[in-house]
Amino acid sequence: MDPRDLDLVRRVLAGDTDAFEGLVAAHTRAVYSLAFRVTGNSPAAEDAVQETFLRAFRFLSGYDQRAEFGTWLHRIAVNAAIDQTRRTRRERAGRVDLPAEGGFALGEIPTGEAGPERRTLDAEIRRRTDAALAELSPAERAAFVLRHYEGRSIAEISSTLGKRDNATKQSIFRAVRKLRTALAPLAPLASPGNQESLHEEPA
Repeated sequence: MDPRDLDLVRRVLAGDTDAFEGLVAAHTRAVYSLAFRVTGNSPAAEDAVQETFLRAFRFLSGYDQRAEFGTWLHRIAVNAAIDQTRRTRRERAGRVDLPAEGGFALGEIPTGEAGPERRTLDAEIRRRTDAALAELSPAERAAFVLRHYEGRSIAEISSTLGKRDNATKQSIFRAVRKLRTALAPLAPLASPGNQESLHEEPA
């Protein structure tokens, strides 16, 4: 447990609500990064960040101080991002926004000193990947992000999402299969360094 987090948590629980700002400042960047990967767009990620800290403040009394605060907050953030993704999809009738900040929602594709053909190919990889991810359920997308970009274990993902290990593996497998199918036509054109390593065996 980070002693700085623990001190801030105890101060908040003792009535110093201003101390919560310290927790927000310490964890906002990590929460936003995770939320952006799960939601796929900046406005939804920002809303998920706000919801994460609102939930954290509301349920702080239930936080087990023997555990890492960041881990506890991570679980809240994942579920807030999933909920926000569902709301966004309902509001926009399935339209998915491409990242607006020059980033790639689920990891950067290296380009180096790319020429026009390389940049065109990279853009097409991004487009196809975003389209494939848009076909996933919010929970499937979250499972894929946690496994392949957060490096979480199956057990950790299952705990976060409230699923059995077998269901988590199946969610990740479906996500990988859709991504590989979407990118397959580009495989002969992409260099090995620009291809995602996507491997996940079903249970």
